[in-house]
Amino acid sequence: MDIINENTLKTTEYKLLGKLPDPFMLDCGRRISSPGEWEKRREEMYKTAIELQYGTMPPAPEFFELETLLDWSAACRGYIIHAGTKQKQISFRMQILLPEKHDGKFPVIVDGDMCWMYYMDREFLNTALDKGVGWVLFDRTELAHDINTEGRRKGALYNVYPEYTFGALGAWAWGYSRCVDALEKLDIPVDMDFIAFTGHSRGGKTAALAGAIDKRARIVNPNETCAGACGCYRVHMRGEEEPGGIAESRSETLDDLMRSFGFWMGEGMEEYRKCEEKLPFDTHFLKAMTAPRTLFISEAAGDIWGNPVGSYQTTVAAKEVYDYLGVGDRLFWYYRRGVHGHRIEDVEMLVNVICHEKYGDQIDKRMFRLPFKDPGKAYDWSAPEVK
Repeated sequence: MDIINENTLKTTEYKLLGKLPDPFMLDCGRRISSPGEWEKRREEMYKTAIELQYGTMPPAPEFFELETLLDWSAACRGYIIHAGTKQKQISFRMQILLPEKHDGKFPVIVDGDMCWMYYMDREFLNTALDKGVGWVLFDRTELAHDINTEGRRKGALYNVYPEYTFGALGAWAWGYSRCVDALEKLDIPVDMDFIAFTGHSRGGKTAALAGAIDKRARIVNPNETCAGACGCYRVHMRGEEEPGGIAESRSETLDDLMRSFGFWMGEGMEEYRKCEEKLPFDTHFLKAMTAPRTLFISEAAGDIWGNPVGSYQTTVAAKEVYDYLGVGDRLFWYYRRGVHGHRIEDVEMLVNVICHEKYGDQIDKRMFRLPFKDPGKAYDWSAPEVK
């Protein structure tokens, strides 16, 4: 097992464009004075961390129907979800992989990245299944296209909800919640108290968004999201993985993201493309919105484009909220060696968090190991005193 240390990633340039905004500051200009006010503040943050960043979100469906495709297999079930308004619906596939051995009701990982081929890798899937953790998989591109040459709002869900402004990430996140709706209707021994959302890269952005919104996700695990979810808009960095690893490169910026994949995001983000320091939020708002539920951020030390230093900065800032709410032990983060990808090690660590919470398993020693020297906090506020 290759354990990283603070010299794994050499940071060659670090720019902090501005201090991270205070998540405890209410819109009225007053800071919250007790943990009981957090829900009010969380609702206010929705306007920026969700609606500005991703657009206005599609609502819960008026119409929902589940069509069974396959139910005779002890290990795999297949369905089509039909959902939307009474006038218009969208249909997309959902597959459930059940562990052969489990203790009563089993936890599940919901993942919308079924469009990527590594989800046909049995070793990848068995990393969870062999530990008694199931998978709920769907192909998010059936809801909204993922083609950067098409422009905005291409795909079936936009036809159902034309009055909302969500980008592709919002459409894909809607799919996570519909899968949970389906689980609530099915007679399968899923532990509904132990649902985890995960995804990688653009799918990781989606999982972060879906998990911030849908409180039925007990554990939210965005994997290597780059800009637009777990990185940090206000941190730009360059670095290289050592020894003899990844050559020097730079992190993705908001301008990069909007130029190549602006259709994923809310249109309002165009205004901040080269002036991120003016954003009324940063990604620690999105992370904090998961509290008091469990958040697990997984990154790769050599994924420089993913901004590993910026991700750490916003995770530390979000932990101020977790600690204030008395749930600091529900925020996890780790870095592995290597580059951008959803690896078996990443699944191992997610399963470790799930089994820690459900069964009391010991947390893996790879957790909380920083692969670079701590640059110091990117904010000048602290959590209010708990009275």
